[in-house]
Formats: sequence, structure tokens, C-alpha cells
Amino acid sequence: MCGIVGYIGKKQALPILLQGLRDLEYRGYDSAGIAVLDNRKIDRVREVGKVDMLAKKIGQDKFVGTIGIAHTRWATHGGVTESNAHPHIVGEGKLVLVHNGIIENYREIKKQLKNQHQESETDSEILGQLIFENYQGDLMKAVKQALLKVRGTYGIVVMHADHPNQLVAARLGSPLCIGIGDKEYYIASDVTPMLPFTKQVTFLDDGEIASINGDGLKILNMRDEIINKTVTQIDWDQAKAQKGGFENFMLKEIFDQPTVFEDAIRGRFNVDEGTAVLGGLNMTLEQMRDIKRVMIIAEGTARHAGLIAKYAFERLANLPTEVDFSSEFRYRDPVVNKNTLVFVISQSGETADTLMAAREAKRKGAVVRGIVNVVGSTIARETKAGTYIHAGPELAVASTKAYTNMVAVLLLYALQFGRIKHTSLATGQRLLQGLLEIPEKMNEILKQTDSIQNIAKQYQQYHNILFMGRGVNYPVALEGALKLEEISYIHAEGLAAGAMKHGPLALISKDVPVVAILSKDQLYEKMKSSIQEVRARGARTLVIATVGDEEAKEVADDIIYVPDTMELLEPLLNTIPLQLFAYYIAVALGRDVDRPRNLAKSVTVE
Repeated sequence: MCGIVGYIGKKQALPILLQGLRDLEYRGYDSAGIAVLDNRKIDRVREVGKVDMLAKKIGQDKFVGTIGIAHTRWATHGGVTESNAHPHIVGEGKLVLVHNGIIENYREIKKQLKNQHQESETDSEILGQLIFENYQGDLMKAVKQALLKVRGTYGIVVMHADHPNQLVAARLGSPLCIGIGDKEYYIASDVTPMLPFTKQVTFLDDGEIASINGDGLKILNMRDEIINKTVTQIDWDQAKAQKGGFENFMLKEIFDQPTVFEDAIRGRFNVDEGTAVLGGLNMTLEQMRDIKRVMIIAEGTARHAGLIAKYAFERLANLPTEVDFSSEFRYRDPVVNKNTLVFVISQSGETADTLMAAREAKRKGAVVRGIVNVVGSTIARETKAGTYIHAGPELAVASTKAYTNMVAVLLLYALQFGRIKHTSLATGQRLLQGLLEIPEKMNEILKQTDSIQNIAKQYQQYHNILFMGRGVNYPVALEGALKLEEISYIHAEGLAAGAMKHGPLALISKDVPVVAILSKDQLYEKMKSSIQEVRARGARTLVIATVGDEEAKEVADDIIYVPDTMELLEPLLNTIPLQLFAYYIAVALGRDVDRPRNLAKSVTVE
């Protein structure tokens, strides 16, 4: 969740660090700070609140120096105070550190320290003190010796007043990458802050330590072996990471969906054969035929994409499919083996629970594949196979375009397995034709923005809203409710419409409206009956219906029409009006839709 930025080179560090912090604001944070080293003197400033408040506090006192580190903190150990904010300075002002992650044995370490005085309540300052007490002139060696005594996770960058041309970085479970310029280097939690300066990036892996100075980069593992790292070319440009004229990132990313959806499926199908071609699967036909069961592991929005895929895998490939919460998977003795294909899904590729679940599945012998958005992320590297969803930078905390691209990739995987197991050529071709039509149909929905905004304003006064769907649209109801909760702070629940009579119907009243997905598919009549039941009990209803369905008006107080498509593809369209519905309610209520309270984009600790 927290963000790290570092710079060493020829330029003044302060403006680069400040801009980097702004580029990382989407990760979620409650305080921020910067430290710059010049002439063996460390200048530091920290502030509770937004980066703009930090910049204001710096004011005219421009820190001079071409080396520095900065941080945005989301509180874990200790409250939201300036003294708990990073960077932390220890060792009589000599050593400064920023840290993401959690040091689990920090209490044990503290008892062993010579200096028991602490400025903050954080585990991070304890780690800084441990490094300083191991320092005997070699900063990289001191970092390594300290980390050998640590249990937990970390992404750290360390700077020392006696080493004015060196930064030391290390990671274990918390991402760090290094951007390479012309005798200058950028360090960050992800590539976003580097995009204005360089596209050449290398990613630290767990257990690696980097010494970075203006003349070069040296990376070692904990056995002091030199690691030769691959340099990755990042194709995102800075313009993609900007708002593009929209009021905020979330609205821009909703409108990005038709374009990035094409990026997700481009080159990954063969219409003549009616199949998908996802090379990242990295399996022979024989190995694919040996798969007897699919498991999908994810959290939040990514899990909802997985629930949609469950219908596709079972219908197209005749493969039993289970969808699990990443956070629960490794604590329940999951039954997997070499015939189980496990997909782990994460936009950031750094989600801690999902990463741990992937490792557990591999340990138990399953075939594990990653579906991620961020190139070079930990899940992408550890699974060593899978698929990038190509959604581009998603900077709003609430996921929109990454979700639809996850669904697209999972549908292609289901089709690829289906064509070797169960699905006919004609069905495969029809599905692919439907996928190719999705971007145009998404645009048709986006043209209704004004009317959706007007509808949303009529629901902003409610404190509870229920969403319901059936079949493949049940996960759509879950996702619609999640989006509303995330950005508007209105309590919302997604329900399977068939289960309403088994308890949730007791919640229905004139004060609890219902959003219902009523697509023209095999469950249409059953879904329509469920809507009539809630209307009979006084609930106001907003219905997502198929274009041309005049009957839907009979059960709707408000209605949004979406284009017709194949049943398995309906979630790709039905979700978009729910994203806009949540967005416009949140805007009407004055919420910060890009950075909702208490949430972060990348959840890198359990």
C-alpha cells in the first residue's frame, strides 16, 4: 500500500521525489515525507495528509541535493502522526530509511538494540536502528547483516550521510523496481513514477540487495552472489498515466475500456479454428488434456472476474471450477494436485494474499498460472507463465478496466480449453465474433452517460442498496455492489436473486432500493419474477435490461439498456452501467472517487 521513491544522479532530487510521490498517491496513504542528502547533511520533512500538504510545508526551503528518498505511508504499526511518517532518521542523523512491509519480530530486535530510544512507534525505525548498529563503513553489508535477522516483509531504501553517492535497496515480499537512465537511477514501488524519465526498468526479486550509485548498479543475493538482472522495456507512456481530459482517473478508466479490451484480446485468437491462442499458458495439448479441475484464486474485483470465468470453464470446457478467496486458500488445506490448474489473478501482481496462495498451490503440486496487469510484477515472475491483461496503468483505487480485461482473458482461456475438450467449432467462432463486437457495444453504453448520471442522482440519498442477478450475472451484482461501497461509502450487497426468499427479502422496504440485472437469457423469466417480488414489498428498482426489451419496463422504476450479446459475454457489458452508477453517486456525494478512504490499490501485506 505504501509508496517508495528514490533518486540518485545529476538532477536535483527534490522535484523528482515530489512528483514521484504524486504519481504513487493512488496506492493509498495517510502521511508522506522526503529526505535529501547534500554535503553529508540530511534534510528531511514529513507531514500527515496529502502530498500537496508536504510540498506546502517544504515551501521556500528548497532542499539541495542530487540524491534522496521519499515515502507515502499507510499506517500499520503506530498511528497517523508525523513522528511515525517516513523517512526515519537514526544513528545521530547519519542513516535514513524508507520501508514498506511488516517486520514481524521487531519487538525481539528492539530488545537486542544498544540504543533503546525511539522517535516513532514503528517497526520501520527499529529496522533502521538495526542496520545502523551493523554499520562498520560498508552500507550494503550492514543492510544485508541486518536483514538476515529479520522476519517479515520489506521493500527498503537506505541512505547514509557518509555515502553521498550511494543508495541501498532490498526486497522481500514488497515490490521494488529500479529505473535506469544516463548515469542516474530511479527507485520506486512500481514503474509509474519512472515513466517521465526512463522506460528501462529492472525488478528486484525476493532476497536481493542493490547498491546504486551514479556510476553503476550492483545486485547481490543474501549469499553475496552477483545477480545479472534483465532490463525490461516498459511500453506505457506518461500520457497513459494522466487523466486525458477527464475529471478524474476513474472516469477516464471507465471510458478506456473499449480500447484496452481490444488490447487484451488482440492476437490471442484464431477465428478459423474457433479457438483462443494464449501462448503464456505454456502447456502442450497433452498437458492441457491432463487438467481435470480449475481453481481461481483472487480477492475483491479480481475474484468477481473469476466467478464469471467459473461459468465459462464449466460450460465451454466441462471442467469443474472452484473460485476461492486468496486470503482463505492456504489456511484450509486446499486439495490440489498435478491435474489442477490454478489461476491467480491480481491487477498489481503484488497482492500479498494472492501471492502467498500461488506459492502454496505450487508447493502442493498444482499447475499455477498468473493473470496480472503490471509487467515484471512478483506474481508474473514467480508463476513464470500466464497472461498480462494489457489494461495499462490503472490509477484509481477502484478497479474498472482491469476487471473487464481480466474477464476477457479468462474467457479466452476457457475457450482454449473448451476447443480441445468440449466446445464445437461453431460455438467457438460465435463466441469470438461476440468478443470482437464488445468494444463497439461498450461505446454504445458509454453514450448513455448523461442519462445514467441523472438516474444515479435519484439514489444518492439511500443508505443501503441491494444488487441482484442470476447465473453469470450474479458476479456482476457482486461487482456492482463492491464498486458502490468502495467509492460512495453506501452500504451495498450483491445477492443471488434466487436466494432472496431465503432471508434477504426481509431487508426489502421503500428505504432499500434494488438494482437488478435482467438480461434476455435463459434465466430471464425467473429473474423477472424476483424483481416483481421486491417491488411488491415497496422497493424502488433500477433494472439493467437488454436493448429492445419493452417488458422490462413493467418491473422497473428506472431502466438502463445495454446491447444484446451471448450469455457468457453479458458481464462485459452489464458491469459498465453499474460502474457509472456508482461513480456518479459518489461524485454527487462529494467523495474522492480516485482515492477512497481506508483503501489502497496494491495490498502488499496480509
